[in-house]
Order: sequence, then C-alpha cells, then structure tokens
Amino acid sequence: MKSSRYMKCFYRDWARAKDLYSTHVAAKETDLRIFTNKPLKAGFVEERIRAYRWEIENYINKDHRFLTALKPIPIELNADPIVKEMAEQSGRANVGPMSTVAGAIAEFLGRDLLKAGYKDVIVENGGDIFLKSRKIRRIGVYVGRSKLWNKLQLEIRPKDMPLGICTSSGTIGHSLSFGCADSVVILSKSTSLADSVATATANRINSKEDLQRALDFARSIKGILGVVIILKNNLITWGKVEFVR
Repeated sequence: MKSSRYMKCFYRDWARAKDLYSTHVAAKETDLRIFTNKPLKAGFVEERIRAYRWEIENYINKDHRFLTALKPIPIELNADPIVKEMAEQSGRANVGPMSTVAGAIAEFLGRDLLKAGYKDVIVENGGDIFLKSRKIRRIGVYVGRSKLWNKLQLEIRPKDMPLGICTSSGTIGHSLSFGCADSVVILSKSTSLADSVATATANRINSKEDLQRALDFARSIKGILGVVIILKNNLITWGKVEFVR
C-alpha cells in the first residue's frame, strides 16, 4: 500500500481533448474526469455515481469479504449488476472483487452516457478509462521514474471502441500492489476485466525476469486485447497496441 491519503490526479493536467467538453465529478472516493461531445448533465452523472456506489456499499454491508478479499469470492444470485460484473471479472484474473471497482464504475457510467445520447464519451477514474469516440484518441502512459518512456502514448482507433484501458503500478499511487512494475496497461472491451487483469499482472512483477511470465498470464485471459508492461528501462507488449510519441 503506497499511501492511505488522497493523491491529486496530476496526470489529468496533461489531458487534452479540445473538441470535447470536460467535466470533473467527485462523490466520496469516486473522482472522475469525463469528456463528452456535448455539455454534461452533472445531476444525471452524480445520481448514477451515487446509485452505483450505494449498490456496492450495500453489498459490502451484507458481506464484508467483498471489500477485503484478495481472491475471488462467491456472491448472491440476486446481487446488483455492477456487483455481479465485479465478481465475474475479478474471478477471471483470480483477484479480489474490489480490484475492479474503478473500471466498473467508469464502464457502467460510460455506457449510461452512451444510452443517454452522447456520441463521444471518455470516463477516467483514477487512471482507469472507458473510451468511446468517433475519432482517433491518444492516451498517455504515465510511468513516473522511468523517464525513457515519459512521452509514450497509445493511439486508439474508433473501430476498436468502446474500449477499456486500465493501469496498475507498484511504484505510483496508493493502490495495493504486490509487485514493482512502473506501469501495466491492459486493453479490453470490458473495462472491469482490464482493471482486474492490470492488478493481477502487476502483482506478478518484481524483477526483469518476471516480465515475460506476467505478459503470458495477461494474454492468456480471454477478452484481453492488448498488454503493455514497463519496468524501469524495459518495455514489453502484446496484442492490439499502437504507440505514438
């Protein structure tokens, strides 16, 4: 655990989408930057965030393991959809359900906005992104101490969206990680799955010798479309990954 304190999402200062409206929305620990093709109805977004948080918190009150488990747990058949999604996708990566919470909220909210008539939607939640756009978008990869890669960007094409892009790190941020990778980025149609696999992959990396094994793990999971792993000056990739600098 890096820190229990709130950490400013400084990487948001680098976000540039001049053709889209940018909105910052926060509710308790959920802190989002949302880009849309027309002005966002903040009340609608806040209501949906509160609803999803209530569903997750309500289930935690029934079964505290949902909050603390580091491995998959069984859940009730009548659990809310976001809870079921978190449990299912974390199970595929063999990690605890809360490993998916940022990706799940980003994805569920992003799909709500698409249903509400928005054509371009980018929801960023603590470095985990749901992305749907009618034009090519570039997503920066922040790697902290590894200056060799500090201008690296992923280019995402409209035909590949909607897409989840999630990042885990053992050296940046306050989330629990058992590894020391500078950055693990996972691409998947499921943002929740990308989130859980990013966590599980980063947990497997403690040295350069672990890189190929961690990559093989991530690519073995059905639904994973691309993998990027950075450890100091080492970079290894697989799948549908296109870089620009």
